[in-house]
Amino acid sequence: QVQLVESGGGLVQAGGSLRLSCTASGSIFSISTVGWYRQAPGKQRELVVSETIRGSTNYADSVKGRFTISRDNAKNTVYLQMNSLKPEDTAVYYCNADPRSVVPGGINYWGKGTLVTVSS
Repeated sequence: QVQLVESGGGLVQAGGSLRLSCTASGSIFSISTVGWYRQAPGKQRELVVSETIRGSTNYADSVKGRFTISRDNAKNTVYLQMNSLKPEDTAVYYCNADPRSVVPGGINYWGKGTLVTVSS
C-alpha cells in the first residue's frame, strides 16, 4: 500500500515562505489527482489546491496568487510553495492522492499531515 509523507512544515513569520513536500512510497502521483488540504484548529478540513493528471488546477480563493502546486512524478513528490504567508494559513496541511479516475474502486490516499504555524 502506498504511503504519503509530508515534510517542510514549521514556524514562520507572516509574510514569509515555506515549501511543503509530499513523497509517495510508490508511483501513485502519475495516475492521480493530487491535492493539498488543511485543517485549522476547530475547523473542518478544506481544500487548498488540487491538480489533475492533465495539469488542471483548482486553488482556494484564499490562497490564489500566493500558493503554487507542482509535482515531480519521477521523484514521486508533490510540492506546495507557499508565499506571503498569513496567520490564517496556520493549519495542519495534508497531502492527498486520488487515483480513482484511473483505478475505479481504488484507494484515496492521505498523508498524516505537517503543521504550519504563521506568527503575526
